[in-house]
Amino acid sequence: MRTQRHRKSTLFAHHSEEEFAKLLDYYKVRWEYEPQTFVLETDESGNVKECFTPDFYLPDYDLYVEVTTLKPDLASRKNRKLRRLREKYPHVKIKLFKLGDFRKLMKRYGLDHKPQ
Repeated sequence: MRTQRHRKSTLFAHHSEEEFAKLLDYYKVRWEYEPQTFVLETDESGNVKECFTPDFYLPDYDLYVEVTTLKPDLASRKNRKLRRLREKYPHVKIKLFKLGDFRKLMKRYGLDHKPQ
């Protein structure tokens, strides 16, 4: 489990993920960063063709969270992967925070969001 102490040693793929982790730390929500990869498609030999790794797992809520700051027209691939994940793993709870959701969250809590 990551906490604020461990956030500094976590290498985030995007600044928005670090900002989201700060918010989780502020509210003392335990989190794990990219803890599991879900296989979405394999070929006839069983080799992985497509997979998806959500950004965060919140163990106290049994919830995965994907944070995306992609423009809506560029987010369709990620949305497709989320649909496939929900179809293949219906028991997995996942929430997608889109750019608009993320901006509102950052503004509401006074966190610095620097688009990249």
